[in-house]
Amino acid sequence: MSVSESLGVERSVDLRDGTIRYRERGSGPPIVFVHGLLVNADLWRKVVPAVADAGFRCVAPDWPLGAHQLPMGKSADLSPPGQAAIIAEFLAALDLSDVILVANDTGGALVQILMTQRPERVGRVVLTSCDSFDHFFPPVFRPLSLVARLPGSMWPVAQLTRFRALHRLPIMFGWATKRPVPAEIADSYLRPARTERGVRRDLRRFLRAVDRRYTLAAAEALPDFQRPVLVVWAEEDRLFPVALARRLVALLPDADLHLVPDSYTFIPEDQPQALSDLVVDFAGSDEAG
Repeated sequence: MSVSESLGVERSVDLRDGTIRYRERGSGPPIVFVHGLLVNADLWRKVVPAVADAGFRCVAPDWPLGAHQLPMGKSADLSPPGQAAIIAEFLAALDLSDVILVANDTGGALVQILMTQRPERVGRVVLTSCDSFDHFFPPVFRPLSLVARLPGSMWPVAQLTRFRALHRLPIMFGWATKRPVPAEIADSYLRPARTERGVRRDLRRFLRAVDRRYTLAAAEALPDFQRPVLVVWAEEDRLFPVALARRLVALLPDADLHLVPDSYTFIPEDQPQALSDLVVDFAGSDEAG
């Protein structure tokens, strides 16, 4: 699973469709982190310590989005609504309530679906630069869904990630982070799909199911979500225009927008201290809980 000990103690929970591994650090009100496609809990390795030290129970799972080590069951629903249901089942399995969800990239799309379909355990939400509206996926990543429809396509695609020179291309990390991802973290993200057939199967099922109709449907229902939301967006985001953030804030009844400078989509990677401070302030405000 994720390699960063800064995320805390390794744990796992068995759900209906498979096992989810996660790391946990700290105690207090629960904060659950939701990463996006082809990364895992290591995305939050520089955010969790500060948030946990501020008095929160930080739970960072490896969601089945292509960088997980334990494949899900062959009948698992890994469509976007199915993934949102997995998050909801995870919260229930850990008996977490009034949870603060912090999501990035593809994880933000899944959390928006959760907010509109299974919000009962959610107390607050932090959406950092993420898929929304008709940007699911953003244009540069849409070919992945087409490639995934070709039988046997995931193996050669996964093997290409061995070449570090390719990591700064827009189709990989080039437009997600302003600075190179450390080699050991990139390996944590990319090795499972290279080495595990079941992980490639899970990834293919998700990629084939991605469709903007899910985020557009969620957007129609977001005005019914009455709980506080903080929208944190990278000022220089190259995948998700800031206009998407403003549209989200306009839709949500109780939402604020904060723009983060000197960052691309992976704000937890490029500006972890800024994000940690924002999460702690938002989670600890008078209205929390």
